[in-house]
Amino acid sequence: MFLLQAPDVVEFEVWSAMPERFRKPQRSAWSDANRGGAPADSFLEGPVFDDAGNLYVADIPWGRVFRIDPARQWTLVAEYDGEPNGMKFLDAGHLLITDYKNGLMALDLARGAVRPYLERRNSERFKGVNDLVFDRDGNLYFTDQGQSGLHDPSGRLYRLRRNGQLDLLLANVPSPNGVALSPDEKVLYLAVTRGNCVWRVPLLPDGSVSKVSQFFTSYGPSGPDGLAVDVEGNLLVCNPGLGYVWRLDHRAEPTTVWRSPAGMSTTNLAFGGPDRRTLYCTESVSGSILTARAPRAGLALARPA
Repeated sequence: MFLLQAPDVVEFEVWSAMPERFRKPQRSAWSDANRGGAPADSFLEGPVFDDAGNLYVADIPWGRVFRIDPARQWTLVAEYDGEPNGMKFLDAGHLLITDYKNGLMALDLARGAVRPYLERRNSERFKGVNDLVFDRDGNLYFTDQGQSGLHDPSGRLYRLRRNGQLDLLLANVPSPNGVALSPDEKVLYLAVTRGNCVWRVPLLPDGSVSKVSQFFTSYGPSGPDGLAVDVEGNLLVCNPGLGYVWRLDHRAEPTTVWRSPAGMSTTNLAFGGPDRRTLYCTESVSGSILTARAPRAGLALARPA
C-alpha cells in the first residue's frame, strides 16, 4: 500500500513591507469592485527580479509599480491610470504588464513611462488581463480573467506570437489567473482561481492545445493564484484565502507548504537570490513581501529579447 508522505510545513518570514508614506487607505474603483467597498491602501502583485537583484511589484488599485532594492528600500517607478497586475521583462529596461483596466502595457523603467502594448483584440476590449509568461521562442502566454467564475466560465487564455499573431487557446475558463511553463515548455499550468484548481494545458507542436485536464484541486474561500516552476519541474502554487504556497511534484502531491505569518492573501511569487533558491511572495492585503528558502532553484524566466 502506498502512503502519501506528509509535506514539510515551513513558515515564511516577512522580508519587507510597503512604507507608510506610500500607503493610501482610501476607497477606489478597484476596492469597490473587489473588496466590497472597503478601503485598500495597496494590493501587491506581479513580483519579478531584474538582473541587478531589484524586485519589482505592482500595486493594482493605485496604478503603481515599485522597485525594492536588495537593501529593502522602496522606490516608486511609475504611477498611471491603470490597474497593473502580472509583470515580466521584455528586455533589461522594459517591463510588460498585464493591466486589468488597459490590456497589455509596457513600462520604460528609466523614464517611468507607460505605453500601450496590446490594448484590444479585433477592436474588442479584453475582459481584464491578469498574468503572463514568455517561452524561450519569445511567444507570450497571458490570461484574460475579468469577473469570470463558475457562474460565467468565459475566461480566456491567449498566446501572442513574436510575429504579432494572437491565438485564443481557451475561452471556457472560470477565472484564469497565474500561468507557468514546464521546463520542456510542452505543458502550461493555469491557475483557475474560482474553480479552486490548476489546469494542465498540453501545448502541441502545431500550436494548438488538447486534452486539457485538472492537475490539482484546492479548497477554501479563494483558489490558486500565482504560479512558478522550479528546475525539477515542481509546481509552486500561491493560494490566497489559505495563506499558503504549495510545492507540488509531478503527481500534484504537496511536498512543501509555506505558510504566511502576515495575512492570508498570498497572491504571487518569484525566485530570487544568486542561486534562485529564495522565494519572494506577495501578501497583498498587508502590503508585505514574504521570503523563504526553497528546496530547488527556480526555473529561469525567458525574455523575448
